Amino acid sequence: MPLERSYNEILFEVKDDVAWITINRPEVMNAFREQTLDELIDAVKSIREDQSIVAGVITGAGDKAFSAGGDFHAMMKLNRANAMHWNDRMLGLAMAIRGATVPMIAMVHGYCMGGGHELALWCDLVISADDGIFGQTGAKVGACPTVGATQYIPRLIGDRLAKEMIFLCRRFSAEEAAEIGLINKVVPKANLREETEAWCRQIKGYSGQTLRATKKSLNFESDELYASWQQGMELLAEIWGSEESLEGMNAFLEKRPADFHKFRLQRKEKVDTYLDDLANDRNMAPPRG
Repeated sequence: MPLERSYNEILFEVKDDVAWITINRPEVMNAFREQTLDELIDAVKSIREDQSIVAGVITGAGDKAFSAGGDFHAMMKLNRANAMHWNDRMLGLAMAIRGATVPMIAMVHGYCMGGGHELALWCDLVISADDGIFGQTGAKVGACPTVGATQYIPRLIGDRLAKEMIFLCRRFSAEEAAEIGLINKVVPKANLREETEAWCRQIKGYSGQTLRATKKSLNFESDELYASWQQGMELLAEIWGSEESLEGMNAFLEKRPADFHKFRLQRKEKVDTYLDDLANDRNMAPPRG
């Protein structure tokens, strides 16, 4: 039997040899903060303690969202100095899911956005209700989706469509996501739990040691992207706490359009000043020879 665990921001139960992990913050569309990530990591790692478990399922509480991603109130406290406290948790959860000895399934309904979509990307299989909406919002809110999105989306749907999803913040319905290979299956919302349970029963009938070994083999090539994760976290560390990032998040919370262009104009002014100084230095230099 697995150790009993009590959490504040997630729900965890083992039923019919399946570990069910639910982000339990429906009041913020299951956005996660540091405590949520810590609890998710602990729950996923605990699956190793019970060898009778055949699969793990991650989902979100309530009716509106699987997960809307990172909690802005938490992310707005981040900066270059403390970024590793958030980034390491994201990487830790990703590696716990990918390193789990059983197939991990994302059971999606409603919004699956930003970091919430990266959470689904880390899982082995994704099944969605017909109200699922998948997207990356980093460009809209001044964040940087480099903890899974930039690594895995191009592998799943191709480079061009991945750039459209990330650069243009294109959203995909569950039906569209299934068509392009971003997810595995879409089902009526009323049947989501039932269909997920059917997958788990099917897995239960197969060889556990084979699934464990072949999951490692399937992940071999993409595990080599670990260096990209490390680079991505450093890139993200430079973003956190910047005026531009805070403008994006504040605008979202205040339900107004973000004014990102002013930062382009500020950078233009700095570059123009530099180029003017460079030209003046050249004009003032004495002739050679």
